[in-house]
Amino acid sequence: MTPAPLLPLPPGERRLTLLRHAKSSWADPGAQDWDRPLNERGERDAPAVGRHLAALGFRPTLFLTSPAVRARRTAQIVARELGYPAEFLQREPGLYLASPETICAVVAREAGSLRDVVVCGHNPGLTELANRLAGAGALDNLPTCGVFAVRLVLRGWDELDGARGELEYFTRPKDLPASSPG
Repeated sequence: MTPAPLLPLPPGERRLTLLRHAKSSWADPGAQDWDRPLNERGERDAPAVGRHLAALGFRPTLFLTSPAVRARRTAQIVARELGYPAEFLQREPGLYLASPETICAVVAREAGSLRDVVVCGHNPGLTELANRLAGAGALDNLPTCGVFAVRLVLRGWDELDGARGELEYFTRPKDLPASSPG
């Protein structure tokens, strides 16, 4: 069954999609946190989530990612499945383990007039921001490779910190129908 498509954004609305990096490996106990790669499950979940978002008609205009290896790899895989050009992925050092305030500041600085923005990063900042934007208790935890999209009425992204929106979409890998790798 094909999922229902995401509705186009009407004038004056913006969409912020929070994507937590896929499951990472702890196999190398000496590796720095920044350098941890995806594990086998992460390498399987990220393309499945990307294919699912593509089936929804998801077409972001800006894709920001933490430069940590696990986040960057997740963003690359999901972007590939969406047909989003890899060379347009924007690595933002400030997104590494960022607070909600920092995430909002990065989006405000980088998104300009673009209306459909993805941020690939880390917890706890992503879960905290999701709850600020959609209301306390909207989300217990954004799991690895989870996707949380909120629609907002904003004149500009500089209004994001402190804004309230409407939850448009939430999924996690375990909610997706089983499918063969593509």
